Amino acid sequence: MEGFLVQATLYLFAAVVAVPIANRLGMGSVLGYLIAGVAISPILGAFGTDPEDILHFAEFGVVLMLFLIGLELEPRQLWGMRHRLLGLGGLQIAVSTILIALAAYWIGRIWAIEELAHWTVALAIGLTLALSSTAIVLQTLGEKGLTRSDGGRASFSVLLSQDIAVIPMLALIPLLAIPELIAEVSHGAEVGHGGKQEMELRLLDGQPGWVATLAVIASVAGIVIGGQYLTRPMFRFLSHARLPEIFTAAALLLVIGIALLMTVVGLSPALGTFLAGVVLANSEYKHELEADIEPFKGLLLGLFFITVGAGINFVLLFEDFFAILGLTLGLMLVKGAVLYGLAKLFKLRGAAGWLFTLSLAQAGEFGFVLLSFTMQNGVIPTELGSSLSLMVALSMLFTPGLFIFYERVIAKRIDANLPEEDEIGETGPVIIAGLGRFGQIVNRMLLSNGHKTVVLDYHNELIAGLRHFGVEGYFGDPSRPELLLAAGIRDAQVLVVALDDQEKSVQMVEHVTREYPHVKIVARAHDRQHTYALYAAGARDIVRETFDSSVRAGRYALEKLGHHPFQAERAARAYVKLDRHNLAELARLWDPEISVMENERYAAKAREINARLEESMRGLRTEYHDRTERGWTPPPKGGAVKD
Repeated sequence: MEGFLVQATLYLFAAVVAVPIANRLGMGSVLGYLIAGVAISPILGAFGTDPEDILHFAEFGVVLMLFLIGLELEPRQLWGMRHRLLGLGGLQIAVSTILIALAAYWIGRIWAIEELAHWTVALAIGLTLALSSTAIVLQTLGEKGLTRSDGGRASFSVLLSQDIAVIPMLALIPLLAIPELIAEVSHGAEVGHGGKQEMELRLLDGQPGWVATLAVIASVAGIVIGGQYLTRPMFRFLSHARLPEIFTAAALLLVIGIALLMTVVGLSPALGTFLAGVVLANSEYKHELEADIEPFKGLLLGLFFITVGAGINFVLLFEDFFAILGLTLGLMLVKGAVLYGLAKLFKLRGAAGWLFTLSLAQAGEFGFVLLSFTMQNGVIPTELGSSLSLMVALSMLFTPGLFIFYERVIAKRIDANLPEEDEIGETGPVIIAGLGRFGQIVNRMLLSNGHKTVVLDYHNELIAGLRHFGVEGYFGDPSRPELLLAAGIRDAQVLVVALDDQEKSVQMVEHVTREYPHVKIVARAHDRQHTYALYAAGARDIVRETFDSSVRAGRYALEKLGHHPFQAERAARAYVKLDRHNLAELARLWDPEISVMENERYAAKAREINARLEESMRGLRTEYHDRTERGWTPPPKGGAVKD
């Protein structure tokens, strides 16, 4: 118990200190966790504790992460991704495996390394190192807001393919065993090390192949059928207890039970929980499961990253520093070249291609699993496996640095000079910059009313989807003055700014206001701060994302409270008018250099406006009650449809 408390204290203290500092410096939480692990590694050694003791526990964070990923993917959506999974993901795994295997075999021949001279060893190394880190990549993409970008979507597809590919890899690796190594592994197991032995529950060990195959099929079928027909009644029964901790316990029981089942039949626990998540993606308990498991996932993933950093064998590294470092960088270079070629083949243009290339160039956490599996089955010698594990850990350690390099160097240069943009053949009175949900609705409304639009977006998949439905759109960075000029900004009447990037949207409004003052600007704002920035840049017709829907919800609530529909509608319109006026007053006092909490003039005006707003709305209610004419009511026949 004392040893566990020492480790827990060290891990948590390192995380609490290192991660906030790393975030403040713009390095991201993943790099902070890895650095924390490296920092406490000598202390763990001084206390005689081994990071391996807690690594298996921490790896459960990866299992939980894949369960949550599965919850976000409905089976129909997964089927819709089949071309990316089989094409992009399948090619990445196949080409990377072949090139890494050939490189390993060539190194074994040239440097006379007997262990690498076997083609089976080289192939096992290729399979192991072809995989990337799902945990690091998805965590970092999420933190940097890149998950929904073209590069982020492509990276997710490849990671999903790799996770699924672990199943056939686990089936193939035992067939690559070398008889001499099997004898060594068996002898080592018989002699033992005089210490404690891990208890492994593998019921299928020693069974015929057809029994193992049937067990695997039955397990997968059980997860699908159970997830579809048994979990709903179970969660419905538990919900009646109205005890949140019991529901959380049930969610963890579901994940741990599936992980145990997969371990028993010799499959990856992460893959089993991912499948369960996909099955439950349509469940009404989906969001409750996400909320219950998310805290455990985040903590365990952080612990996993710390153990990876703490597990780096610096003694082995410094024994042959330049060789191991060179091989690690060579591995990342080979994988990067494959990824860059696939980005070109699948038309991931501009920054998306570079994000895809740099984010997946490392080896991944499943590499540790496969290396351990290969050593247990006599495929790779133990000494070679230790060196390869060190390469995997180092490549994961370098990955956050690649994200920083992409964000601070490559993305800025690509954005400043994006290649291969579409040539714009037509112009129109309306230019829509940004094709997210907001931009799409505006575009459909204008088209349905007979107005010609020119749609610009730097997400290639969105443009391709638009064209699939017969609507013309153009790929490119809408914030670039050259692209706006090509789209006909000189003759345009209206510009709709619906970009996700707040900074770029403000820059675009500033440019158009200054250079083309005749163009009316309708801008989408993410929040009140963004609204003030757009107002300062020159926009006056600013639509906050949730404002209109919130006003409509308030109007419905007034009606449910017994207010006449005429009164509720009138109150809603008055509130919008007053808020628009008040927002302009506050925008003039907003200072981007000062927090609104510290801006006394802003705070005083806000208090004055709140009092004035309440008084105006109270007067409106009194005025309504004093009116003698009959208020508007919906027509009795057919019913009125709320907007």
